[in-house]
Amino acid sequence: DVKGATIYVTLEPCCHTGKQPPCTQAIIQSGISRVVTGSKDPNPLVNGKGIEELKKAGIQVRENVLKDKCDALNEIFFYYLQTKKPYVILKYACTADGKTALDSGKQEWISSQKSRENVHRTRANVMAVMVGVNTVLADNPKLTVRINDGKKHFQPLRIVADSHLRIPLDTDLVTSAKEIPVILCCVKELNEEEEKKKAILLDKGIQIIQTSQNEHGRINLEELMVILGQKGIDSILVESGGTLTANFLFPPCAQKIQCYLCPKIFGQSRYTPVSGLGAKNIGDTVKLSRPSVTFFEDDLLLEYKVLPAKTQASSGEL
Repeated sequence: DVKGATIYVTLEPCCHTGKQPPCTQAIIQSGISRVVTGSKDPNPLVNGKGIEELKKAGIQVRENVLKDKCDALNEIFFYYLQTKKPYVILKYACTADGKTALDSGKQEWISSQKSRENVHRTRANVMAVMVGVNTVLADNPKLTVRINDGKKHFQPLRIVADSHLRIPLDTDLVTSAKEIPVILCCVKELNEEEEKKKAILLDKGIQIIQTSQNEHGRINLEELMVILGQKGIDSILVESGGTLTANFLFPPCAQKIQCYLCPKIFGQSRYTPVSGLGAKNIGDTVKLSRPSVTFFEDDLLLEYKVLPAKTQASSGEL
């Protein structure tokens, strides 16, 4: 019996019928006398109407409690609802001197075991994980969620940015595509051999999305985000090398950066988190928020918001 009780919710209770009946009606019928909410639901079907319905029923409502923290919990939902595009998180690990690999290119773990476990938890909380084809060629990743806690975890869709279908047919992603879905993203302008390979990939269960070319001859990420949003994909964790990361930042097409900063120094190395594209002057730099900081063993996880375009503009002149 919850009559007279207080209910605490991070998001304003809904007042419309979707896949489930309205939350407001369940609260009213239960006899709950007080509701404490964090975030207002920006869905036009709700957007304050849920609060109003509760108040009309004589229920005491306190709004905006721990609003910033609740907004952060709901950031993917809010962004997708407002833009119809996926919320994009760029993830990378680098040394204290900003290198992602030794100059030899040899692939070795930089981050700690606890950091890598947290990456898998992040994968389990997004709808898709994305890499560039160069990462596939170097690492042959599975991009699956592997958490050893005895529970069954959600397996996100795997996405590969592969402008000209260079992915080998014997990679783990291709051979497992009928078990866990894979989308390859390429340009529309393919040559005859690439068209033949496209047919083979489709036969192996790979989904293919084609976009126009951007000014650098690669897939158009802004166009791709619209297409993925139309498919209902609300969030993507991008675990790529510097080239794809740069394409997500210049111009900004991502909403968050997760940087695992590891206490090592590599010195001379060509491998950096963002490469190939960049600002030509200080006013063109991508602006970030103040980071949140979390320790995983000796690693620091720095989480930045990529600031909206209206705050990016700055002369940067001294």
